[in-house]
Amino acid sequence: MGEREQWAVMVAREDGEAERRRLLGAGLLDRSLRVRAEAGRLLLPVLAPVEGAVRAIFAAHAPREELPRHELVGGVAILAEPDRAAAERVLASRPSLRTVVAPVGHVEGPYRTRRFEVLAGEPSTVTEVREHGLVFRVDLSTVYFSARLSTERQRLLDLVRPGERVLDMFAGAGPFALTLARRAGFVAAADINPAAVEAMVENCRRNRVRNLLPILADAAHLPSFFSRPFDRVVMNLPLSPVPFLPAAFSLCKPGGTIHLYHLQDEAGAALEALRPFTVAGVTEHRVRSYSPARWHAAYDILVGPAESN
Repeated sequence: MGEREQWAVMVAREDGEAERRRLLGAGLLDRSLRVRAEAGRLLLPVLAPVEGAVRAIFAAHAPREELPRHELVGGVAILAEPDRAAAERVLASRPSLRTVVAPVGHVEGPYRTRRFEVLAGEPSTVTEVREHGLVFRVDLSTVYFSARLSTERQRLLDLVRPGERVLDMFAGAGPFALTLARRAGFVAAADINPAAVEAMVENCRRNRVRNLLPILADAAHLPSFFSRPFDRVVMNLPLSPVPFLPAAFSLCKPGGTIHLYHLQDEAGAALEALRPFTVAGVTEHRVRSYSPARWHAAYDILVGPAESN
């Protein structure tokens, strides 16, 4: 197979999968070369000299057939279609994989979960996801979780100022909430799904997070829980979070920021829903593709000053 010198990004071993996905999504990962382990760290081969890159020697991959498109969530791979032959190929492609599944229907129900059919490997949808030094344990059949939002979680962490009060209105197993708790002073994290809150409590314990308050509640009722507003509110709902905007604006202080995640098929689709509220500014960017014609967008909404009578 041979060896070749190439540019490389060095990361801690526990951050390797998240960084590999980020580089892959950005079109920077050199997929012809093997990732190299070295003294508790990983060297990821990249196609261009990005910031912090070094030169390193890599072994080349043997030529192999292209795998079916899939999403990795820890040790579980999710295929778009229930193809058992494809599932076996995906399972054999990575030693870290334990299970390959396909969704049965879409995100549904009051708890916004998906049902899955196990196609190959162990008959379990429980997995552990390691992401930038954090570990999340989640059962994909009872709690919604998207590993593809790892980069977005880090983007928000970069925006948080030390000591901020943060509210995650649809926290799930806690990936956004635990990530932002690294810098925030206090994080309140709510979900209507008891299984999600139970997973969040466990993930707080695993990651030794003590400034996060898990709350079992309907997001629409959260304004009655708090007497002080928040500096930042996260609205990441698998379905549309737009009906919960009144609660979000009542919970976010003037000058604070609401991060609204919206599934849409045209740019600016959520802007009309913001008209009834006092908004000082909005920026929008595409987060990830959902289908050929639809994508998830992030709206960073700067809350304006309270209107005077």
